[in-house]
Parts: sequence; C-alpha cells; structure tokens
Amino acid sequence: MYGKWLDTLEKIPLFDKMDKEEINALMLCIKPQILSYKKNEYLIIENDECKGPGIVLKGEVLVTKENAAGERVILSRLGKGDLFGEVFAFSGTSKWYASVTATTDCTVMFLSAAKMTSNCANQCVNHKQLIQNMLHIVAEKAMDLNKRVDYLTIKSIRSKVSTYLLEEYEQNQGTYFHTPMKRNEMADFLNVTRPSLSRELTKMKEEGLIDYYRSSFKINDLEGLKAYI
Repeated sequence: MYGKWLDTLEKIPLFDKMDKEEINALMLCIKPQILSYKKNEYLIIENDECKGPGIVLKGEVLVTKENAAGERVILSRLGKGDLFGEVFAFSGTSKWYASVTATTDCTVMFLSAAKMTSNCANQCVNHKQLIQNMLHIVAEKAMDLNKRVDYLTIKSIRSKVSTYLLEEYEQNQGTYFHTPMKRNEMADFLNVTRPSLSRELTKMKEEGLIDYYRSSFKINDLEGLKAYI
C-alpha cells in the first residue's frame, strides 16, 4: 500500500535519517490515509475537523484563508513532498484554520497526530526520530510565518513587490527566475488587488527596474530594487 510512495517519502524532511525500510515500518505502525483529488476539488474546508497534517504525494495544492473583509489570502502553494497543517495539527484545536484546494489532480497522505505522538505499541524505534523531525519542521514554519507578518507591515505596493522579487532573487541565486505563483496568487500573497499589482509591475518595467513575462522575471536594476525596501 505504501511501497509506491517510499521514494517520495524518503526525500521529505519529516522522514530524515530513515531509510525506506524504516519508513515503511513506520507507515504500517501509524497507518496514514492516502486520498486522491481532482483539480479544483477541496481537500479541506476551513473549520473542518482536523486530525493531523497532510503530505502532498503527487500534484499541487493551494492553502488559502479568508480575511475579515471576506477576501481570499494565499498562505502557501505546495507541491510534491510538501507538508501542510503541521503547526495547526499539534496546537490542541480540533478544526482546520484554512482551506486547501487541489490546483491539479493530486494525491495526499494524511497522518494521525495522535498516532504520531503516542507511545508505539510495536516499540517502533523511528517514532522518536519522527517527533524530532516534526519539531524541527514546526520551528522552521514559525520563522516563515514571521516573514509573512513582515509583508503585512509593508505599506506601499512597490515595497511589497520589491521585497518579494528580491527574496526570489536570493532563493534562485540569479536575476532571472520563475515565480511559483500566478499573478492573482501573487496579489493574494502580497495582500493587494490584482489590478494594483499589474499596474505596479508595468510601472517598474517601464522604469527599467525589471522585465517579466507571465511568471518569468528578470531584475535589471538590483540596486534600484533594493532602494524600495
């Protein structure tokens, strides 16, 4: 049942320091649920019952939440091997804090938080490693959330766009890169309207700061971009 996914699971940080045989034994112990979804289908709707985190085994999903004004805010776009819901699953609450939608046909593994943290009846030696890995992942996620808060404190659209593009530049280690988000998703992520984002990108292109086509960007004036952050 789990054998076909072992190559994927072995590359996921949650299973660091475990080989395929150990991961398979762990799967047989905690018995995760594997479900498939069609494009645009909801995996989770905000306030659904939460029993544990999920792992994207195939395809892509979008994690979103509505703000007080009823506007959709993109929290993350996830692909093969990505984990979601890990912070919330261990927070002690029983409902999902956000919605998760399939942006392509996808397959997802849902783990039981209770089985991950309880004493193993089979004395499985990898339970301790699994918990250590999860603690490390949750700590990194907390740091990422702090970065998202930083975007909320940035006043101007120009500054938000410049900050985002410079982060992509650093992550890709080059002035030419493809962003993982479509334009409407980027607008949601930066908490601005799509027309406002499009206008700002056009202005920045006309000023010679950047060039772009769809999700491909090229930074022409690195220092000029840095002046806006």
